[in-house]
Amino acid sequence: VANPTPIPVPEHLDWDRWLGPAPWRPFTAGICHFHWRWFMDYSGGQLTDWAGHHIDIAHWGLGLERSGPVEIEGKGEFPTQGLYNVPVKYDFTCKYDNDIWKGDMRVTHNQICKQGAKWIGENGWIHVSRRGMSASDPKIVQQKIEPGEIHLYRGRGHRQNFVDCIHSRKETIAPIEIGLRSISIALLGEIAMLVGRKIRWDPDKEEIIGDAEASALLGRPYRHPWVL
Repeated sequence: VANPTPIPVPEHLDWDRWLGPAPWRPFTAGICHFHWRWFMDYSGGQLTDWAGHHIDIAHWGLGLERSGPVEIEGKGEFPTQGLYNVPVKYDFTCKYDNDIWKGDMRVTHNQICKQGAKWIGENGWIHVSRRGMSASDPKIVQQKIEPGEIHLYRGRGHRQNFVDCIHSRKETIAPIEIGLRSISIALLGEIAMLVGRKIRWDPDKEEIIGDAEASALLGRPYRHPWVL
């Protein structure tokens, strides 16, 4: 819980520029790095912090990197005091219905599995995180990728990979559109939690269908004189 009492802006900080197009607010303790992510004006909390990583992997494993869900529904728990206002707990489900896959993906804060992505199928499950991979049957993760199967090229970190691709004209390991598709799941989940109902989504047009209130949350007004 951040202290809402305004305090003087540090001499080294250009507060107006730090806020950018976000609404004006007085400077307070616990608002800049690292805690800016607990304010809806700048971020979406732990959900949007990690979604780009793990939902990317979940989409990747299903071949959905350039698509998205058609319905999103769930609930969240938001702070009731202090300055922080992002969801501290969340549990929502995304329904997919396309030529690649028909099914549900659940995004949750509870202990269904450790941090990461978990696929549950007819013959067991696989869990992948930034620390490694596990499965219901250890033999699953011990399988070798054969020469004729999909192999991924290795990079030297995202920054260097971006520079390398400028010269090679090769697609980056993490293309910007796939990043957008990944983080949009978290943003749509938060919108569904904020309006308190199921929302329908057109992944091709990237539009919320038939809900003006929810659609308005896809963007926000810019503080003058910021424009885009």
